[in-house]
Amino acid sequence: MIKTVIFDVGNVLVDFDWEGYIDKLFQNADKNFVMKINDAVWGKGRWERLDAGDNPEEVFNNIISQAPEYENEFQIIFRRIGETLRKRPETPNWIKSLKEKGYQVLYLSNYSHYVMKANPDVLDFLPLMDGGVFSCDVKLVKPQREIYECIAEKYNLNPSECVFIDDLERNVKGAKDFGFEAIQFVTLKQTQEDLKKILEKR
Repeated sequence: MIKTVIFDVGNVLVDFDWEGYIDKLFQNADKNFVMKINDAVWGKGRWERLDAGDNPEEVFNNIISQAPEYENEFQIIFRRIGETLRKRPETPNWIKSLKEKGYQVLYLSNYSHYVMKANPDVLDFLPLMDGGVFSCDVKLVKPQREIYECIAEKYNLNPSECVFIDDLERNVKGAKDFGFEAIQFVTLKQTQEDLKKILEKR
């Protein structure tokens, strides 16, 4: 019987629109520029080090070193990073509806202190939840098994009584390997239907 619903945050409870952000900052940029920016930021787990709580300056310097000719552009990206995030209007009611049905509702998210400070308002739903774990606070990132262990230990969870929702397949797999039921978020409708089926098994 499921007792706890655990949510990822980015692209589940809030929008994280990296491509739209880059397009807005650098309109009509050529594909080579975009590819170099993306490779520098997302390649070899460089951005994950920010989510894992590493020093932002060190993380950013590492990223810039991959394409130093674009240092000025990277500085703009880092300074305005909060613009990648937008609220999803359905999020508060989704959380409330689960709470009203008696479920514990938690978050488990790869998230950095730097991004939190850049756009704190987008997380205004957190007080509605029963708690959770941000990667930057425990210096672990999904899909490391230890981060699933961390939330289970913190809230005394039985993995078989939890369902986890994430937009990334690797994180869903990590959750399943740990023992959680898990759903990959593709659309809100699909996810809510999948969640309903799992909860109705109780």
